[in-house]
Amino acid sequence: MDKSKIVKLFSNMCCSSCKSDFDENSISIKRREKDLLVLKIKCSKCGKSFGLAFLGIDVLDVKEDETPLEIKECPLPITTDDVIDAHNFIDKLQKDWTKYIPDELKN
Repeated sequence: MDKSKIVKLFSNMCCSSCKSDFDENSISIKRREKDLLVLKIKCSKCGKSFGLAFLGIDVLDVKEDETPLEIKECPLPITTDDVIDAHNFIDKLQKDWTKYIPDELKN
Protein backbone atom coordinates (compact mmCIF):
# COMPACT_ATOMS: atom_id res chain seq x y z
CA MET A 1 0.00 0.00 0.00
CA ASP A 2 1.23 3.48 -0.85
CA LYS A 3 1.47 5.12 2.58
CA SER A 4 2.13 8.51 0.99
CA LYS A 5 -1.52 8.64 -0.10
CA ILE A 6 -2.59 8.10 3.51
CA VAL A 7 -0.20 10.79 4.71
CA LYS A 8 -1.70 13.14 2.12
CA LEU A 9 -5.08 12.76 3.83
CA PHE A 10 -3.57 14.40 6.91
CA SER A 11 -1.40 16.93 5.06
CA ASN A 12 -3.45 19.95 6.13
CA MET A 13 -3.42 18.97 9.81
CA CYS A 14 -0.85 19.38 12.54
CA CYS A 15 -0.23 18.43 16.16
CA SER A 16 -2.31 20.55 18.52
CA SER A 17 0.50 20.44 21.06
CA CYS A 18 3.71 21.31 19.17
CA LYS A 19 2.18 22.42 15.82
CA SER A 20 4.38 20.03 13.81
CA ASP A 21 2.88 18.68 10.59
CA PHE A 22 1.91 15.04 10.56
CA ASP A 23 4.33 13.02 8.46
CA GLU A 24 4.82 9.39 7.44
CA ASN A 25 6.15 8.56 10.92
CA SER A 26 3.01 10.00 12.56
CA ILE A 27 0.68 7.44 11.00
CA SER A 28 0.73 3.69 11.44
CA ILE A 29 -1.74 1.35 9.76
CA LYS A 30 -3.26 -1.00 12.32
CA ARG A 31 -5.81 -2.75 10.12
CA ARG A 32 -7.06 -2.68 6.55
CA GLU A 33 -10.23 -4.23 5.27
CA LYS A 34 -12.10 -3.80 2.02
CA ASP A 35 -13.69 -0.43 2.83
CA LEU A 36 -12.04 0.41 6.15
CA LEU A 37 -8.67 1.61 7.35
CA VAL A 38 -7.75 1.78 11.03
CA LEU A 39 -4.85 4.16 11.66
CA LYS A 40 -3.00 5.20 14.79
CA ILE A 41 -2.08 8.88 14.79
CA LYS A 42 0.82 10.07 16.96
CA CYS A 43 2.96 13.17 16.58
CA SER A 44 6.42 12.07 15.48
CA LYS A 45 7.99 15.18 17.03
CA CYS A 46 6.53 15.44 20.57
CA GLY A 47 4.89 12.01 20.91
CA LYS A 48 1.33 13.23 21.63
CA SER A 49 -1.12 10.46 20.77
CA PHE A 50 -4.30 11.29 18.87
CA GLY A 51 -5.75 7.80 19.15
CA LEU A 52 -7.21 5.81 16.30
CA ALA A 53 -8.80 7.01 13.09
CA PHE A 54 -11.33 4.87 11.26
CA LEU A 55 -11.53 5.78 7.59
CA GLY A 56 -14.39 4.36 5.57
CA ILE A 57 -12.88 5.18 2.21
CA ASP A 58 -10.60 3.49 -0.25
CA VAL A 59 -7.39 5.48 0.08
CA LEU A 60 -6.03 4.04 -3.13
CA ASP A 61 -8.79 5.85 -5.06
CA VAL A 62 -7.63 9.29 -3.91
CA LYS A 63 -6.58 11.36 -6.92
CA GLU A 64 -3.28 13.21 -6.87
CA ASP A 65 -4.92 16.66 -6.87
CA GLU A 66 -7.55 15.82 -4.21
CA THR A 67 -7.41 16.49 -0.50
CA PRO A 68 -10.33 14.42 0.81
CA LEU A 69 -10.06 15.67 4.41
CA GLU A 70 -10.46 19.32 5.24
CA ILE A 71 -10.41 21.11 8.57
CA LYS A 72 -13.79 22.65 9.28
CA GLU A 73 -14.95 25.15 11.85
CA CYS A 74 -15.68 23.34 15.09
CA PRO A 75 -18.13 24.38 17.79
CA LEU A 76 -16.71 26.47 20.59
CA PRO A 77 -15.11 24.56 23.48
CA ILE A 78 -17.23 23.79 26.53
CA THR A 79 -17.01 26.61 29.05
CA THR A 80 -17.23 26.57 32.84
CA ASP A 81 -20.69 28.14 32.49
CA ASP A 82 -21.76 25.16 30.34
CA VAL A 83 -20.57 22.76 33.04
CA ILE A 84 -22.37 24.73 35.77
CA ASP A 85 -25.57 24.78 33.66
CA ALA A 86 -25.36 21.00 33.15
CA HIS A 87 -24.75 20.48 36.87
CA ASN A 88 -27.75 22.65 37.79
CA PHE A 89 -29.96 20.79 35.32
CA ILE A 90 -28.92 17.38 36.70
CA ASP A 91 -29.20 18.63 40.29
CA LYS A 92 -32.82 19.69 39.71
CA LEU A 93 -33.89 16.30 38.36
CA GLN A 94 -36.16 14.46 40.74
CA LYS A 95 -35.89 10.83 41.83
CA ASP A 96 -37.93 9.73 38.83
CA TRP A 97 -35.39 11.14 36.34
CA THR A 98 -35.46 7.84 34.45
CA LYS A 99 -38.79 8.89 32.91
CA TYR A 100 -36.70 10.99 30.49
CA ILE A 101 -34.93 7.90 29.11
CA PRO A 102 -36.76 6.36 26.12
CA ASP A 103 -38.26 2.95 26.93
CA GLU A 104 -36.21 1.21 24.22
CA LEU A 105 -33.00 2.26 25.99
CA LYS A 106 -34.03 0.99 29.41
CA ASN A 107 -32.99 -2.50 30.51
